[in-house]
Amino acid sequence: MSKRAKIILGIIAIFFIVALIWFGKKNKTNIIEFETETAFTTTIVKKTVATGKVVPLEEVEIKPQIAGIINEIFVEEGAVVKNGDLIATVRVVPNISALNSATGRVKSAKLAYNNAKVSYDRSKSLFDKGVISRQEFESTELNFNNAKLSLSNSESDLEIIKKGSTSGLGKTTNTNIRATASGMILEIPVKKGYQVTQTNDFNAGTTIASIADMTKMIFEGKVDESEVSKLIVGTKIEVSLGAIEDKKFPAILNFIAPKGTEEGGAVQFKIKADVTLDNKYFIRAGYSANADIVLEERKDVLSIKEGLLRFDRKTEEPYVEVKVGEKFEKRTLKLGTSDGVNVEVLSGVTKDDQIKIWNKASKKDDDNDNGGRRND
Repeated sequence: MSKRAKIILGIIAIFFIVALIWFGKKNKTNIIEFETETAFTTTIVKKTVATGKVVPLEEVEIKPQIAGIINEIFVEEGAVVKNGDLIATVRVVPNISALNSATGRVKSAKLAYNNAKVSYDRSKSLFDKGVISRQEFESTELNFNNAKLSLSNSESDLEIIKKGSTSGLGKTTNTNIRATASGMILEIPVKKGYQVTQTNDFNAGTTIASIADMTKMIFEGKVDESEVSKLIVGTKIEVSLGAIEDKKFPAILNFIAPKGTEEGGAVQFKIKADVTLDNKYFIRAGYSANADIVLEERKDVLSIKEGLLRFDRKTEEPYVEVKVGEKFEKRTLKLGTSDGVNVEVLSGVTKDDQIKIWNKASKKDDDNDNGGRRND
């Protein structure tokens, strides 16, 4: 063999060896090692969080029974009062039109009374002399009594318009604003000198103070329509307050609204719950709050971590890959309740199956393999 032929064969041999080494490394890098884990038994609790606030169970608004000017306020916000305690006094400012009308009615009533009295005195004198019958006299007496009553009523009306009360009512007066319930003064939206209006069929009236029993508080919040059907009145929930850290107050759901309201494109349903208070804390009305509500609980069920799941792109069925010998086999699953971390497995794997743990290196192959994770 010539020297040139030997050189050519040597070069070919070197290329061949290099090619073998290159292909060997390439195949080695394509081999991906996957770790595995097994299914396990646990309790899965599915929860939702309702946002809202805590408010008194009942809040009473104190309103005047007559229009006027606030003359004096005797309590402050935060004060504890009892039913009947004096809150404020109102100085009556007579309505000119009503005053003129009442004055006119008194004058007319006095004129009618005077005429009736003259007629009564004359009839009585004639009756005593036997000139007229008893029937005629009693008719005149009735007219006189009616005129007397009409005058008294007119004068009382005039006195009420002027003073806000009448002497015939004794110590009771509309100008004294008193508490109609026991509790704490939450708010006094008026000040001395403010003009107030009375409550009637056409006017809600001016609120002088609001009172509530701060020992009876409720949570008011809202839940989405997708979750409201899973709620049951009487369910125990936990309420946490933004103003009090690391403390949860037990509560019992007592109301679920039969009608929802649309907010931001979603339908929300109002809920209420009785909150059990802790004497160590003073809970103020209007504190922002969150309520943890258990929608579903599954005890001692076979589960896997949600990170092990993949979803078929065509059928959207969930599956995992189980190690069988040296390979992994696709297993379609039937799933139950999920808490966002673990998910219940109804069928598809057992506690002994070695389930593939997906890693970043497998993502490209997984995407090309007609499957992938679903972003729910």
